[in-house]
Amino acid sequence: MHLILLGPPGVGKGTQAQKLKEKFGIVQVSTGDMLRDAVAKGSALGKQAKTFMDRGELVPDEVIVGVVGERLESADMKRGFILDGFPRTVGQAEALKKTNVKIDHVLCFTAPDELVLDRISGRQKQESRQDDDLDTAKKRLGVYHSQTKPLVDYYRQTGLLREIRATAAIDEVFQMTLQAMGEGSVQS
Repeated sequence: MHLILLGPPGVGKGTQAQKLKEKFGIVQVSTGDMLRDAVAKGSALGKQAKTFMDRGELVPDEVIVGVVGERLESADMKRGFILDGFPRTVGQAEALKKTNVKIDHVLCFTAPDELVLDRISGRQKQESRQDDDLDTAKKRLGVYHSQTKPLVDYYRQTGLLREIRATAAIDEVFQMTLQAMGEGSVQS
């Protein structure tokens, strides 16, 4: 099973990805986590990515596509994967399409901007994530609307898009996600 998760920052993609990973026994690939790891390690990629992340901007396509392309070739990806945070632009989606990886579902989690910003503010206080301060979060949300949201229409045209309203409790959103994938409901 090959899944893509879309939605604004703070909508709960990472939480749902973790639940899907546990249920299906597939790998979760979070570009955000990969980039934060690269920044923490001080690698050349990390230093390059940090300048964009600190400003709340998207890391350029060519950097992300290279990182994800290498990851897709890893042995642990053969059973299936969840792409969380990739693609973020139509250009990245086109690059993914050229890899001949068959995507089964594109899950788009939605919530009002106010709720997303509240969640990000709470996450920043709990986890001390520097990329989650309110000003940066507002910029990231603006970048999502201008650059990433066009992917919704892109994937809608492919017939792969499944939209899930992520305003309910985590387990309810997970049940809606499974139903959107045609997996029925699972008792918690």
